[in-house]
Amino acid sequence: MNAGVHCPVEHHPLGQGEMEHNPFNAAASAPIEKLMALYQQLGAHNLTLLDEVYANTVVFCDPMHRIEGLGPLKDYFANLYQNLSSIDFVFHRVMDDGKQAMLVWTMTFAHPKLAGGKPISVDGVSQIGYGDKVDYHRDYFDVGAMLYEHIPGLGALVRLVKHRAGK
Repeated sequence: MNAGVHCPVEHHPLGQGEMEHNPFNAAASAPIEKLMALYQQLGAHNLTLLDEVYANTVVFCDPMHRIEGLGPLKDYFANLYQNLSSIDFVFHRVMDDGKQAMLVWTMTFAHPKLAGGKPISVDGVSQIGYGDKVDYHRDYFDVGAMLYEHIPGLGALVRLVKHRAGK
């Protein structure tokens, strides 16, 4: 199973071709281009590709994990890809100043134990720090939309709380 990275945006509220025509999109540097391309190819069978993009001392954070070092990051991805049926990333915006970047994306994935195995889409942002390779990667996304809303029983409660909080 491979992840796919698609640009430009298709069927997204940001609109067709938003990536190319948005003045907030800076040209991506080589390390950021490599990072986005990595997710086109990455799967459980080729985790050594992480070596080409991430530094040995990388710190990777998301709302549920903090991982320090390339070895533990490979272990994390091995577990992740072992359990997913599919995963796909669409990048909508790239802001890159040559040392750090912000990537705005939508991840669509399928897991056999969530949402009856149907695809789930989650919007997120990645904050990236880099030199020759990525040494800091922090993902921001709604864990409820990704996980909790799709667990039988708990999902209805999370959706109810979100609905009431929005009033």
